[in-house]
Amino acid sequence: MMRPPPGMEVDFRRPAGAPALAPADGVSWRVFSNPVSLFVGGVAAVLLELAEPSVRSGVWDHSSFRGDPALRLRRTGFAAMVTVYGPRAEAEAMIAHVVRLHDRISGTTPDGTPYRANDPRLLDWVQATAVFGFTEAYHRYVAPLSPEEKLRAFAEGEPAARLYGATNAPHDWRGWERLLAATAPGLEGSPVLTEFLDIMEGAAILPAPLRGLQRRLVRAAVAMTPEPVRSLPELRSRGLRRGEARWVRLLGRAAAWLPLPSLPPAQAARRMRAAR
Repeated sequence: MMRPPPGMEVDFRRPAGAPALAPADGVSWRVFSNPVSLFVGGVAAVLLELAEPSVRSGVWDHSSFRGDPALRLRRTGFAAMVTVYGPRAEAEAMIAHVVRLHDRISGTTPDGTPYRANDPRLLDWVQATAVFGFTEAYHRYVAPLSPEEKLRAFAEGEPAARLYGATNAPHDWRGWERLLAATAPGLEGSPVLTEFLDIMEGAAILPAPLRGLQRRLVRAAVAMTPEPVRSLPELRSRGLRRGEARWVRLLGRAAAWLPLPSLPPAQAARRMRAAR
């Protein structure tokens, strides 16, 4: 999820000193550098998004997720890398491209409700669930974040949110809680949630010997998904089992110490040091 898929290559090392959309000394650079919080948080965010009927139809009817989930995840994960770590000009260009693609996406939900992918209301939900997912996964499974750090994570996402068109996305944790409460009555279960979890557990994302680990990380995402989504029938029996939370935390903390010099977080850090 951190490596570029075909056609999305970005040089995170240059130009020297070029700022990113997110501050180099901020919470986001810590959160997105950890592969465990990136994977678990991404799955939790998608579960929240797929529980919203219009977002679900837009994602499931207009993406390659079912046909090639590994490639889709690489594209989504690497887009997050560019948004957080890439030179600002590269990030702005990528986001503008995504917005143009989303301009073409519209349709109706199974109950006949029309939707547009670039509807600001839906963009606000997608942006908020992403910041929540990655931040909460880091907090639970890597290292605790203070209330001030959680607030900063939302504030650091504002520049990218505005570029995507999420004009009223939450800018702090209380804003996220208010949006979740306001959206909760419209969240619902669907066979798509079951299909998504089955795909995430079985797709060739990690090598075959690590597929058990992959399933455990998916269960960690279910366990941290907030109500009312966590209690939906499709998720009710798919959370962490006894003792697994401690195991996932050990893995998340170990991953924070992995030397990953060829990946975007380390390359971006070198870009910023080169200007000193």
